[in-house]
Amino acid sequence: MDKTYSTVIEALIFSSDEPISEGEIIRAIRGIDGEDIEITSSDIHSVVEELNSKYEASVNSFKIKKIANGFLFATTEENAKYLGFLSSEKSKRRLSQAALETLAIIAYKQPMTKPELEQIRGVNSDYILNTLLEKNLITISGRAETIGRPLLYATTTEFLKYFGLYNLSDLPKPREIEEIMKDEDFIDQKNKIMMNYVEESIEKELENSEGENDTTE
Repeated sequence: MDKTYSTVIEALIFSSDEPISEGEIIRAIRGIDGEDIEITSSDIHSVVEELNSKYEASVNSFKIKKIANGFLFATTEENAKYLGFLSSEKSKRRLSQAALETLAIIAYKQPMTKPELEQIRGVNSDYILNTLLEKNLITISGRAETIGRPLLYATTTEFLKYFGLYNLSDLPKPREIEEIMKDEDFIDQKNKIMMNYVEESIEKELENSEGENDTTE
């Protein structure tokens, strides 16, 4: 780099509501200081690592994360669970077990067709696919070169953001998944999510029954 752009890079990431890519950062710097400025993606990654080291040394509650092929300020893992507990938005966006299962299959097998998905799951997946499409976690990426040319499904940038991934190579390996499944914290969180899901289901049933009673009266 021609000069230290640490504070500039920090400011650009801090002010961005969405993950900002190396290309966008470079374009902003050259747009102000000139197209001849020598700055690369590697330079930006180095600055981010230096900033994160500084934040960690200061015991800050935040750091810069690599998410969806870009950079974004986020709370540290130690603090994220507390925010998640209070986050009503995350509660609204919670995915069902069937949706998570479907999303995991697509993530690891993409691009894949609906018949291929249903062969693995053993059940009709129309509703789940529509739900994931509406949430923009998957997208139609084309058509397969097979009989009938069925649609191909793949994950999106929103999928990466939702799960805090930089790119698909950050997906946990099968062996890592087995270890996560055995982790006590994961089991505890899973039980809490399932309890919330049961409570929501009961509330919906009660609301539906009350609505039916109102119409019959």
